[in-house]
Amino acid sequence: MSFITTKLKALNERQHQHTPELEIKEPSEGSRLVTRFRFDVDQVMRHVRSKIFGQEETLHRLEEMLRIIWSDITESDRPLYVALFLGPTGVGKTEMVRALSEAIYGNPEALCRIDMNTLTQEHYAASLTGAPPGYIGSKEGASLFQIEKIEGSYSKPGIVLFDELEKANDQVIYSLLNVMDNGLMAMTSGDKVINFRNTLIFMTSNLGAREIMDYAHGSLKNSLRKLLWFFRPSNWGRNEQDFLRDFVLKKLEKRFSPEFINRFDDIFVFQWLHQEVLGQILDRNIQSLNHRIQKHGCQLHLKESARKFLIEEGFNKQYGARFLKRAIRRHIEIPLAAQISQRMQGEVSVVFIVRMQDGKLHFAAEKKENPISGKIPSEATNEFIDL
Repeated sequence: MSFITTKLKALNERQHQHTPELEIKEPSEGSRLVTRFRFDVDQVMRHVRSKIFGQEETLHRLEEMLRIIWSDITESDRPLYVALFLGPTGVGKTEMVRALSEAIYGNPEALCRIDMNTLTQEHYAASLTGAPPGYIGSKEGASLFQIEKIEGSYSKPGIVLFDELEKANDQVIYSLLNVMDNGLMAMTSGDKVINFRNTLIFMTSNLGAREIMDYAHGSLKNSLRKLLWFFRPSNWGRNEQDFLRDFVLKKLEKRFSPEFINRFDDIFVFQWLHQEVLGQILDRNIQSLNHRIQKHGCQLHLKESARKFLIEEGFNKQYGARFLKRAIRRHIEIPLAAQISQRMQGEVSVVFIVRMQDGKLHFAAEKKENPISGKIPSEATNEFIDL
């Protein structure tokens, strides 16, 4: 049993001693089951799905995992969950963990994030476990881990993200084996243990991303490989996602040892973003931009012609949503900043209508006598929607 669970149990026992009637009070028949976790899985998933697009299979499995955790039936002597996210860049691997943190804690930064690309040398393992005795900093026991974010609380799990796992040194990676297995990390000073048994552990990696992109672009080599894969009787009835998963797992096995891979509860392979989901991502980005420019008395409204142009310009299988963001900055934010810089203090509110005209985006300003704070224009229609 984890330390925090033991502590809360002792607290409950002390409270029951002062209020004996609570010991015999039971939930009324027909009331919903209550566990120690105080988050609603349906609400959490609605929020995550509003941020992540084109990864429905992964979202479905994430929801299943959250229901297991909410039910409080996980093993008490290991982390609540350990998952690895694989796939191309810009498809939502890191963003999914941030969205989960925001849904549970109301803050996307309420997680302990370790950027593994900064731990490329062997001695950087001390950044996680602390400097060994006899070395500078050994008495302080300093570590990159933020204990309060790792341990969470009795009613909410802690969240840890190890980002870009494959870029860290092997010694750094294998220092995590005990954490993944029994949920405890003993600092090298010997007088401190970090408890991960109330923690969701996520790791991301871009291993196999180049091969996934070769497959997405339909190279002859990968087409033949796919054909041979489907000809095997053991693969009959399986789909392309299974093919990509097997392909990426082979890359994973070349990089990490079997005992490391075997400690993951789940390994997810994210798909590249298809053009049909970019409209949703575009609307999300424009909505965020509208929130940022509202302080200047401005709002932005894209006509359908402008949306189609941005989706075409921002579609790139290799770079995902980040390529779309660069297209938005180049075609929307830069000219919008020029328009805002010409505004005078106290000028009436304005809505910038963006449409395609003569082969390029055109900004038309429509002034509003009444302030429009509190409302933003819908990205797909001419209507205003409440915030």
